[in-house]
Amino acid sequence: MTQSLHPAAEKGFGVGASLYQNVRPDYPQAITAWLKDTLGLQTHDLLLDLGAGTGKFLPYLQVISQQIYAADPVEAMLTQLRLHHPDVHTLQAMSDQLPIANDTVRAIFCAQSFHWFATLDTLAELHRVLQSHGHLVLIWNQRDVSVDWVKALADEIFPLEGDTPRYHSGEWQKVFSQQNYFQQQDQTTFRQLHHGTVEQVVSKRLLSTSFIAALPEPAQQHLKQRFEHIVYDYTGKQAQDEIDFPYTTYVYVFKKND
Repeated sequence: MTQSLHPAAEKGFGVGASLYQNVRPDYPQAITAWLKDTLGLQTHDLLLDLGAGTGKFLPYLQVISQQIYAADPVEAMLTQLRLHHPDVHTLQAMSDQLPIANDTVRAIFCAQSFHWFATLDTLAELHRVLQSHGHLVLIWNQRDVSVDWVKALADEIFPLEGDTPRYHSGEWQKVFSQQNYFQQQDQTTFRQLHHGTVEQVVSKRLLSTSFIAALPEPAQQHLKQRFEHIVYDYTGKQAQDEIDFPYTTYVYVFKKND
């Protein structure tokens, strides 16, 4: 069965692509060396950034190889990607229907995306395009809710999620218990801080969340004020004050079963 795009992704990422590019955190610099060593990647290897969005993870792959495809189903996201990475070959495609030949990709990376398409059809398609002994790598930046004000923000957002796929729900993991395409090989975590003003790295970043970006503008502005009020209550920092937003980056490596 052909996949369909979740409404929160279709609308939220369609109208919020520019905001997404501008306010989302980057990834830890150490992740590139770890991936290159763990996966044994070479400069000539073909890599696929799947669910690439605006291309936030591409700089970490470009250090490893210049042979990169970036695939995403949302044209507005790819438009942003092409502005920042005009030399990268882009594909507007769903994860279960990739216009890529069999056994050609050395490694597939899903940065902040796999929870949107965690299906058996996706795993079958990724298994098809990967070379023998190829890898599937899943990466997520997650807000560190062990920090009191970050937890308060998460509690504010949670009622708005509805049925939107999320990393923290753990639903994405279930597909791996139902398949023989991949086996988990490794995992690790990194810590990082997203530094900037409260408005930039907290309130506007949270507005880039799919199901929030899909809301009407008045509702978004109300939430922006709520986010900034929560931060002020816990830290005394106002919208234009600088702050460090703590993240944990989770990395999961799966190897293709031949």
